[in-house]
Amino acid sequence: MAKITREDALRYHSEGKPGKIEVVPTKPYSTQTDLSLAYSPGVAEPCLEIKDNPHDAYEYTAKGNLVAVISNGTAVLGLGNIGPLAGKPVMEGKGLLFKIFAGIDVFDIEVDQKDPEKFIETVKAIAPTFGGINLEDIKAPECFEIETRLKEELDIPVMHDDQHGTAIISGAGLINALEIAGKKIEDVKIVVNGAGAASISCTKLYVMLGAKKENIIMCDSKGVISVHRTDLNEAKKEFATSREIKTLQEALVGADVFLGLSVANVLTQEMVRSMNVNPIVFALANPNPEISYADAMASRDDIIFATGRSDYPNQINNVLGFPYIFRGALDTHAKAINEEMKLAAVYAIADLAKEPVPDVVNAAYKLKRTSFGRDYILPKALDPRLLTRVSCAVAKAAMDSGVARKNISDWKAYSDHLREMMGYDNKLLRSFTDMAKANPKRVVFAEANHINMLKAAVEAKSVGICTPVLLGNWDYLHKLAAEENINLDGIEIINMRSDAEIDRRHRYARILSEKRSREGITYSEACEVMFDRNAFGMMMVETGDADAFITGVYSRYSEVTKLAEQIIGIRPTYDHFGALHIVSGKKGTYFISDTLINRHPSTEVLIDIARLTYDAVKFFAHEPVMAMLSYSNFGSDKQGSPLKVHEAIKYLHKNYPEMVIDGEMQVNFAFDKKLRDEMYPFNKLKGKDVNTLVFPNLSSANSAYKLLSEMGVVETIGPIQMGLNKPIHFTDLESSTRDILNLTTVAVVDAIVQEQIEKRKA
Repeated sequence: MAKITREDALRYHSEGKPGKIEVVPTKPYSTQTDLSLAYSPGVAEPCLEIKDNPHDAYEYTAKGNLVAVISNGTAVLGLGNIGPLAGKPVMEGKGLLFKIFAGIDVFDIEVDQKDPEKFIETVKAIAPTFGGINLEDIKAPECFEIETRLKEELDIPVMHDDQHGTAIISGAGLINALEIAGKKIEDVKIVVNGAGAASISCTKLYVMLGAKKENIIMCDSKGVISVHRTDLNEAKKEFATSREIKTLQEALVGADVFLGLSVANVLTQEMVRSMNVNPIVFALANPNPEISYADAMASRDDIIFATGRSDYPNQINNVLGFPYIFRGALDTHAKAINEEMKLAAVYAIADLAKEPVPDVVNAAYKLKRTSFGRDYILPKALDPRLLTRVSCAVAKAAMDSGVARKNISDWKAYSDHLREMMGYDNKLLRSFTDMAKANPKRVVFAEANHINMLKAAVEAKSVGICTPVLLGNWDYLHKLAAEENINLDGIEIINMRSDAEIDRRHRYARILSEKRSREGITYSEACEVMFDRNAFGMMMVETGDADAFITGVYSRYSEVTKLAEQIIGIRPTYDHFGALHIVSGKKGTYFISDTLINRHPSTEVLIDIARLTYDAVKFFAHEPVMAMLSYSNFGSDKQGSPLKVHEAIKYLHKNYPEMVIDGEMQVNFAFDKKLRDEMYPFNKLKGKDVNTLVFPNLSSANSAYKLLSEMGVVETIGPIQMGLNKPIHFTDLESSTRDILNLTTVAVVDAIVQEQIEKRKA
């Protein structure tokens, strides 16, 4: 994990608009009519509706999607009692996480009040504003009274995440760790080190999951919590043991599970070795765990180990839970977050870890194919499936337990709504960036003398997603960089036309001529080709001198793609390759192909495009529901491009029945499933929302995504190459620095996955 400096942190929080969250309008406001509806006189109508029926506030205001993150700053992260104002950056951060992971709006409320009774009265007084309340960073034991009272006296969900978030996530991890260890929860001996809010809540949840109190020993800073001590508060007394032991070291002999929510370095290797076979150690002190990862792994081979850190396997991370728990509670207008809802979240998170992980998530973990086991007992925080799995489970539990005031009947529609609401484009790109940072690759930028590509390469290095290699003249690139105030320090520049590269050019030419000798490419011709920056850069990737290649801001794509086909080659089982754009807007994330490569595809080319697109959408952790488009529907025009699409669909239905695809159809029929299903009830997409569009020719696909982008309807990522043997990616002529940077991120992830595939073959 990259070291975060004080300067980095302060700059992040202060640059641009200070802080991390803002309020934005959700209704039109550009005309006098809009303003009259928003305020006076139109606002009176919803006010009167709510007066007659208070629950209508969920329909006419933001209440149903608004959570208060409330703290008095008495137990902030690892900082302690720093006060409400000093805790505000943390509360804003919690608001940011609610928004980016579950689309929930937040007002952070910092209350300057330590007295529990007065704090409770303050929260009760402002509660009508909100659909839910997330209590945060309030010290024990006051937090127990505060949460209990507010849950009893308010009719909206209240949860102290410091207690229950850690409990829910560690509970899911414990279920899976016990399964791997071959143990039953009712039989295991559990030692808990730390007796604060999180420790107490975790222990209570473990009992709900089946652990027996007589098998639990809890320790605080003074040692084992026992019935012989006279300094215990009510929360600690519940877990006082009658055993004649006093120290953590004694408690751990023969223990099956260690849960640490205390301080760093209190657990030794000797203590771990004294535990039972297949010990489960959750060392959750932050930033440094009770025992370091290295020491834990060295202590014994059969350990199942988790921490609160993101740079080790098995992170116990509250963000796996609280955004989605509140999402499910809000969407059912729940009166509370009860034990049934918490348990539903536990089991949903635990179950997700046992499912196959999408390649886009796998690539984040340093080339390991992540699967259920000792190093993967919990889903990763950026797994997009958490949104629907956990939110749906919590919503169902709210309904089943009687606290829901709004029922959900169509769970598929609800899942689709969640995905559409969030859109996965930014989330995808964010996760791709994290993957690239974790395993940056060597990327060649062919046209570094274009200012946008030069800026993108430098920014890619600064962000840490790749090691850039610039092709071009050293003097010219430094002159251009100086004019634009760009720092090229530490960036490799290769002038492939210089005498210094003559040996490499000849080596590349020899490889290419041998590879394509039966296609008429001689050695002398290959030597000439190697003066071309695109050919030279592609050969760097082909020979392993680089991992990925970016070009296109100057080059004609028709020439570059032909070169790529000759040098890199097309993946086995395909005869063609194509390009995909990801477009995302308020209605969701969609995939459009072929947007760059094939001008007038034949039936055979359309078949390959559809197959490649299907694989690509799967790669991006979406289930492809595909429509092949035309200007006509299902055989109404039997010539030209409709006929090609018609024949392609016929072939795909016969040979690839697992693909959810149909056509030919017009765009409105693709998106309006009611219209499509009523007019053409035989279609293979019945009842499904299309997320992938395959166009009949390059002109229509290219125009479609550019039109949407230029009108500001969507954001785009691409073009993303599909079908070449190695990561060769082409930009558009008008690509911005951001476009090229996004494509570079995709290219690095492509290279990571390609490397995974090669390792698996070996």
